[in-house]
Amino acid sequence: MQLNLKLAVLAAAVALAACGKKEEAAPVAAPAAAPAPAAQVIKIGHVGPTSGAIAHLGKDNENGAKMAIEELNAAGLTIGGAPVTFELLAEDDAADPKQGTAAATKLVDAKVAGVIGHLNSGTTIPASQIYNDAGIPQISPSATNPKYTRQGYAGVFRMVADDVHLGGTLGKYAVETLKAKTVAVIDDRTAYGQGVADEFEKGVAAAGGTVVGREFTNDKATDFNAILTTLKAKKPDVVFFGGMDAVAGPMLKQMKQLGINAKFMGGDGICSSELPKLAADGMADDQVYCAEAGGVEGEQKEGMDKFRADFKAKFGADVQVYAPYVYDAVKVMANAMVTAGSADPKVYLPALKATNYKGVTGNITFDEKGDIKNGALTLMTYKAGARTTLAVIR
Repeated sequence: MQLNLKLAVLAAAVALAACGKKEEAAPVAAPAAAPAPAAQVIKIGHVGPTSGAIAHLGKDNENGAKMAIEELNAAGLTIGGAPVTFELLAEDDAADPKQGTAAATKLVDAKVAGVIGHLNSGTTIPASQIYNDAGIPQISPSATNPKYTRQGYAGVFRMVADDVHLGGTLGKYAVETLKAKTVAVIDDRTAYGQGVADEFEKGVAAAGGTVVGREFTNDKATDFNAILTTLKAKKPDVVFFGGMDAVAGPMLKQMKQLGINAKFMGGDGICSSELPKLAADGMADDQVYCAEAGGVEGEQKEGMDKFRADFKAKFGADVQVYAPYVYDAVKVMANAMVTAGSADPKVYLPALKATNYKGVTGNITFDEKGDIKNGALTLMTYKAGARTTLAVIR
């Protein structure tokens, strides 16, 4: 009995101690931190020919867009006070108008907030109607046919000078600087090629030169012997080609084979770093003259040089032509969204129209049609397989 009593007393003491511990104040847990708001995803489309004969130009443009998107996301931007992440939706139009409209429809269905592209005038113009109907702003970095911004669409913009400026300037240059008295013209029948050739022909006539022949090919042709033989008989001082570098390269080779020693000219479509490879041994120093729609000079050159160096370090390739204009176009579109406090096209479009942005391609502002104001041209020739700048003209 005595033992049982001791055990009972001990049990009571243990229970009392336990009760005392329960009555001690438990440490107060810190309130859980509020979760960070999820970033809004803003989709921006890019379309260019990343397959086909001018895939090197399309990939160049797409890489310019990728570079801009990565930098925007690294900057941690907010729009309307909320964090945002930009997503690039890249489509291939293969420089084909039908594929271009299909790509445009796909981007509209994906509910992109804006589109950068297309590269070619022949794909940009039909696609612009689809974007316009959907109320989606479109900035082309490189389509130069004047029609693009003359359709009355509110949301179309162009980053470079158009063919009226480009073709006319080249026509004048052929007569006044290259001293050509007779000129032959070839175009590839695309919206770009025919357009720039028409303006070149007008520029030649205005400067007092004579067009002695006009021939046609297409943007997939590889044999030009018939038209070149016809033109050889006319003994032109200059042959102008309205088209792209993938056709111009083989044409130069065949000119050499036929003994045509004329200067060769073209617009921005041939003015690429790839042309010497495409022409192989068909291209002599100071034979080819072309103009890139765009250009920087003076203090702006430092920014462009840095972009080109950064681009090569990132992608392992030189800029072909228009990657800097794509890069700036993406930044301009994002800047308009930030300014307007919204990625809704209806809300940020007025800010896009009022753009005043300092980019690597220069100061960017648009006129009432959406054309770049004070657009530049860079006249170039080729020496030892590399482009050489002759002059920047505004």
